[in-house]
Amino acid sequence: MSTDWRERVDLEGPRLRLTPLVVADAPAFRAGLGTPQEAAEVVQHLSFAAPKDDDEARAHLVKVLADPNRVAYAIRIRESGAFIGTTSFYEIDPDLQSLAIGHTWIARTHWRTSVNTEAKLVLLTRTFEGLGAERVVWHTDIRNTRSQQAIARLGAQREGVLRHHRRRLDGSWRDTVQYSMLKDEWPAVRQQLTAALDARR
Repeated sequence: MSTDWRERVDLEGPRLRLTPLVVADAPAFRAGLGTPQEAAEVVQHLSFAAPKDDDEARAHLVKVLADPNRVAYAIRIRESGAFIGTTSFYEIDPDLQSLAIGHTWIARTHWRTSVNTEAKLVLLTRTFEGLGAERVVWHTDIRNTRSQQAIARLGAQREGVLRHHRRRLDGSWRDTVQYSMLKDEWPAVRQQLTAALDARR
């Protein structure tokens, strides 16, 4: 496996394939968000509004892919290739052997399934075993309690709150809850996540 921290490589799990996001994914990106009602719920705490058409989806992906310090992935079902979400590495710092995982959304129809667990297992395996990372970080809106619970279930440790860390789409200041996981904690977490996936099969 490549040790280039910003290289865009396919990643695979038992049921999922994570493929580098491309602008041509725009129609699938929009379709994956679901109905307007589902899409609004999915992106409620994210930094972008649900695109109204494929042109808006393409414009959003162009912006995502222009960030040199972000590696964005489409989350797909391996068997069908269906596009069911996105996730990213960002704040990539090879010198400090650290990166963040986030900008994640999963289609409403796949909430409360094994998708998030498997996607994070795939990403963490790449991070700790492929890249040799020392530290992984997650950020989430203090209002997004569902995300906080999901990150905690992964085995990440809550470090604290970054006050007025970012702007929300409505212009309000967002307090961000920060979590982290260290290399020494990874073996136990890997075992826990693998057992959780096995239990769902």
